[in-house]
Amino acid sequence: MDMGQNGLIHIYCGDGKGKTSAAIGMMIRAAGRGKKILLVRFLKNEDSGELFVLDQIPQIERIRMPEGYGFYWTLTDEEKERMKEEYERIWEDIECRAGSCDILVMDEFMAAFGHGLIPGERAISFLKEKPEHLEVVLTGRNPDARILEMADYISEIRAVRHPFERGVPAREGIEY
Repeated sequence: MDMGQNGLIHIYCGDGKGKTSAAIGMMIRAAGRGKKILLVRFLKNEDSGELFVLDQIPQIERIRMPEGYGFYWTLTDEEKERMKEEYERIWEDIECRAGSCDILVMDEFMAAFGHGLIPGERAISFLKEKPEHLEVVLTGRNPDARILEMADYISEIRAVRHPFERGVPAREGIEY
């Protein structure tokens, strides 16, 4: 058996800027080779510059979030519950569609998992039993030890300095 053809699990984690950018770079590389990619972005809104380009690449499909909520810590209990219900429905869609793509990218998976917004045990089972060919890319801070254990690649991006520390807000075309 050619082990190079089996899909592996990638994690881009850490407190530094660039986890999503690394995942997007891989998506573009894969699309250039004709691979079919499914992208899911948890805990992010739809107003981000890379989406305008990614939506023009036919090999990349996105599962769009029904509503942008803002930062998790700013949400009311009702908003958190509504988000959890939406994400559980989205998780079903992910499970249904994952077998028909080559790469599944779940951006901010770690936060969605950590906050209990996606069904945790189902997510663990999915990763353990994923289709053999499927490459999975997970991003976010503070990955769960069980997920780290399953990963084939783990890249930690460490913050050394960030302009936000000086009060510089996120800039269009750079951070979003």
